[in-house]
Amino acid sequence: MAITIAVNGQARTVEIEPDTPLLWAIRDTLGLTGTKFGCGISACGACTVHVNGRAVRSCTFPVSAAEGTEVTTIEGLAKTGTLHRVQEAWIAHQVPQCGYCQSGMIMAVAALLEQHSSPSDAQIDETITNICRCGTFARMRRAIHAIAES
Repeated sequence: MAITIAVNGQARTVEIEPDTPLLWAIRDTLGLTGTKFGCGISACGACTVHVNGRAVRSCTFPVSAAEGTEVTTIEGLAKTGTLHRVQEAWIAHQVPQCGYCQSGMIMAVAALLEQHSSPSDAQIDETITNICRCGTFARMRRAIHAIAES
């Protein structure tokens, strides 16, 4: 079935089963491999992308539900060659260790900051439920607060 979605500002038509997870349309069909597969059950958040500006776990989000929407992946977060402020803060605060979860983490945080420009620790804890096996949550929190203070 032909499904058209806008990915990182570009309309793309994919021939794919409608119940295929958006993650596989992004990675396998479109070749955008920055979005990672982690668990396949929406628990870890490694696959987080934005759909119409909202953070979603793409491993269980059917590609058919993305038809007619704007999907942003980690590859589309930076604009005109300039890193997004979350990406800059991640570098400045040395957030990643292994880095596997970080594209999903960055996407989740970018969506949070669109909703709450200066989130409290409680809002961060409630919204950012992504899992980082390396445990860089303290650095992540410092980076989020630094963005809010800037």
